[in-house]
Amino acid sequence: MNPSVSNYYSEFVFTTSRSSGPGGQNVNKVNTKVTLSWNIHQSALSEDEKNVILEKLASIITKEGVLMLTSQEKRSQLQNKEEVIKKLEKLLVKAFTKKKVRKPSKPSKAAKQKRILEKKKAGEKKKWRQKGFDD
Repeated sequence: MNPSVSNYYSEFVFTTSRSSGPGGQNVNKVNTKVTLSWNIHQSALSEDEKNVILEKLASIITKEGVLMLTSQEKRSQLQNKEEVIKKLEKLLVKAFTKKKVRKPSKPSKAAKQKRILEKKKAGEKKKWRQKGFDD
């Protein structure tokens, strides 16, 4: 597990419930679905970090500021717990990754000349198609 996430591990609340995933008849008896709840406002993160998370992950955060993730792909509760932690790690890495700033590029002189030549050729072609050109 990533050390940065393990520092905040105590802030996570894990709840289990019946899963609709794989497991056959076992699904009806055992609570294998794991839901992770993390209250961002009460977390030990800095205000800047909280703002980044609240802004970038707004679609999966409730109005109260609780981030909710679930996992029910695996047959065991422990595996689903590990899966939900991996999901959280991926989301946090994606949220804190800075986007590269796009530097606008300019066409080279050769590219400009080529474009102008192509335009002139197209114009010549159209000129030959006109009626009454050979008069």
